[in-house]
Amino acid sequence: MNPDLLKYNPQYPSVSDLKRKAKRRIPKFAFDYLEGGCNEEINLWRNEADFRDVQLIPRYLKKHFGVDMRTELFGHVYDAPFGISPIGLQGLMWPNAPEILAKAALKHNIPYTLSTVSTSSIERIAEVTESQFWFQLYHPTENKLRDDILRRLEAVQCPVLVVLVDVPSFGLRYREIKAGLSMPPKMTINNFLQAAARPAWAFETLRVGIPEFATLKPYMGKDLNLSQLGKFMNATFTGRVDADKVKALRDLWKGKLVIKGVVCEEDMEESIRIGADGIIVSNHGGRQIDAGESTIKPLKGLADKYGDRMKIMIDSGLRSGPDIGRSLACGAHFTFMGRPFMYGVAALGREGGDHTIAMLKAQLKQVMEQVCCEKIGDFPATLVSK
Repeated sequence: MNPDLLKYNPQYPSVSDLKRKAKRRIPKFAFDYLEGGCNEEINLWRNEADFRDVQLIPRYLKKHFGVDMRTELFGHVYDAPFGISPIGLQGLMWPNAPEILAKAALKHNIPYTLSTVSTSSIERIAEVTESQFWFQLYHPTENKLRDDILRRLEAVQCPVLVVLVDVPSFGLRYREIKAGLSMPPKMTINNFLQAAARPAWAFETLRVGIPEFATLKPYMGKDLNLSQLGKFMNATFTGRVDADKVKALRDLWKGKLVIKGVVCEEDMEESIRIGADGIIVSNHGGRQIDAGESTIKPLKGLADKYGDRMKIMIDSGLRSGPDIGRSLACGAHFTFMGRPFMYGVAALGREGGDHTIAMLKAQLKQVMEQVCCEKIGDFPATLVSK
């Protein structure tokens, strides 16, 4: 047995194993929220499928002196070239999930990214990560709210602001519509029965408390009911985040600024003009546009043309250590994953963050040994060109 397997639960050696376990542990409405994509979910499928077409060259007769996964990014040396993507309503999938994952990220020295619409606050995540976290901003329609969120981030010394640009309108996700999910979720009779059928999730939710938008709580009226809260969310975060809005953020934000959702050269050129420090090639996990391209497809072209001008990262579709390697071989400087970590926490609770990180490290190490990479920067030489 690979000794690295002993560092985590060997019953769940893959993301697929965690996903199956998670599906049995959490209510259907929560799993559908996590798992669903836009419209017919074609791009959700394409994101994963297109990774399988990327092939690497194994080298066995070349000398190899070990594996070093450490990766420098924005002045910080991380222990692995992957981080945890932001996911909204994480506490819906498993109670206290943001804190579980943030603590695991700190322990393993990888970045955790908090979403504006997650279920833990900026201040709490800053506390559990010693301020070593990233923040993904859903740009508010009002600059007053934007400025106050930035003030809070500066107060806790958050180093990286990720500006989300791929949600000019909310995606039509049929699973959520059928389940009656909204922002925030409504507990219908059907959803209540689903929750009752998952006692571990239900008891832990009762212990921790009903999830809420913790970062946004100071801006919501105390007496808002569910219907009014949904209207608040729609009114506060609907609208296109164009270059002018991002430029205004660049002028205000003194830390590193990353633009998430860039998939074409036109937006890449605009990101450079704005003065962004990096971009994340992303299609929101296939949750926004079903007719779009997978993320791995445009990555290599963008990395070849712009990789020496700014940091290029990727999320959406990665499910394994080999997928991390494939991304790095195509020119990514760093990678992010969302669903795999949520599967881990939903499957294994408090141990899920540690398990998933250790599992991905072991998988990536094995790939590096096979293709004779000693460091992350060696990966592009292993790519099979077609």
